[in-house]
Amino acid sequence: MRRIFFIILVLAFLPGISPIHSQPYTPDWASVDSRPVPGWFSDAKFGIFIHWGVYSVPAWAPASADIAIYAKYAEWYWWRINEISPAGKLFREYHDRMYGPGFYYQDFAGDFKAEHFDPGQWADIFKRSGARYVVLTSKHHEGFALWPSAQSPNWNSVDIGPHRDLCGDLTQAVKAAGLHMGFYYSLYEWYHPLYQSNVNQYVDQHMMPQLKDLVTRYEPELIFTDGEWDHPSETWKSTQFLAWLYNESKVKEKVVVNDRWGKETRSVHGGYFTTEYDLVHDNKGIGETSRPWEECRGIGTSFGYNRIETTEHYMTSAALIRLLVEKVSAGGNLLLDVGPTADGLIPVIMEQRLLDMGEWLKVNGEAIYGTQPWKNRPAVAKEETAGKEQNVYYTTKGKDLYVICTRWPEKAVIVPGVAKPASVTLLGSSLPVKSRWASGTLTLSPPSIHPGNIPCHHAWVFKIAGGL
Repeated sequence: MRRIFFIILVLAFLPGISPIHSQPYTPDWASVDSRPVPGWFSDAKFGIFIHWGVYSVPAWAPASADIAIYAKYAEWYWWRINEISPAGKLFREYHDRMYGPGFYYQDFAGDFKAEHFDPGQWADIFKRSGARYVVLTSKHHEGFALWPSAQSPNWNSVDIGPHRDLCGDLTQAVKAAGLHMGFYYSLYEWYHPLYQSNVNQYVDQHMMPQLKDLVTRYEPELIFTDGEWDHPSETWKSTQFLAWLYNESKVKEKVVVNDRWGKETRSVHGGYFTTEYDLVHDNKGIGETSRPWEECRGIGTSFGYNRIETTEHYMTSAALIRLLVEKVSAGGNLLLDVGPTADGLIPVIMEQRLLDMGEWLKVNGEAIYGTQPWKNRPAVAKEETAGKEQNVYYTTKGKDLYVICTRWPEKAVIVPGVAKPASVTLLGSSLPVKSRWASGTLTLSPPSIHPGNIPCHHAWVFKIAGGL
């Protein structure tokens, strides 16, 4: 017995082995921020966001160009119909006209039936899109939980509406498809009585046990919190939760979290940093950062399904591929949102956009997945892009450099600052690419292509093997 105890004691203090019952992360930002973001996230590059809830029943928001971006979010319907503002006036007028002033938002819940929801079909679409991870809104600001949450009785998808565990059903299908599964979770709830009366009790008695239940029950590999802006992270007890997540939960080794843990934390604390339609709150971008980061946005102007959006409001397949290339070449990920309908269908135009991206990634995925931005990429002169979109981007993997052209080059492409390459090829094509290297500069001449031999649509990738 003494020998066994001695061996355990020695092992506990060997380098790289933590002492028994040790807590490597303490509930403070210095400690939890020191945890590296698991590598799968940065390698994945492309994920699918899903906004789905009671708001999918009215499914409406103004979409005109003169409306502020946040006012175009259909998932904010309940808040907007009660808001005294120009946007709120539009929502209230629509609501009263369509449903009458005596119709309460809660009355929509019975029509959120998800009767056509097929999680296997969803997972298949997401996999065919080329996405590597999926993030479902387990609970948005309206407080409606998409699983049988004990903290939300009669306001969850098992007690009312679908009468299904939507989180559980989709988690099973997504994981079976070989994708990473994650959840969006809103820290606050607009109209929860306890939140309105005593935020500290709300955190202790509602939010914290509910969030831990979500993690324990489904073991997500990503947690995207939101709705943090009313209070600092201390009020939300964010570091306490993260210390539990990193020390004790079943997903402590692989889970990824974002930066929305308190009104002071975006682009400062947490795991990876986030932008939303390229904004951090009301500011443009996150600036230079060594942290992994992710842009999230809808295919259209809203996250939740908005029934009045048309092709005018939806990004084209070419624009979405350009967006993916732009974010990845700058070192980020793209979390692209779909808004299913209340009956559980992904709108056909959204499905078509995703499948187009998947077809492109089948050919060019090696220039996206697991890549890094090219630190020595040439600066683009302002006069070269004045009034034009940038059309050449770069990614790297090992010693290889990828030159991604979002418009087919009509003349030779000049790439300075590279070593003499072993080969230069066009991904997806066996056509020879003529190139000339001299004094660290490569000049490549695109081959002649036509509809019969074009390798893909929307963007083309030249691989410079051994160029770094």
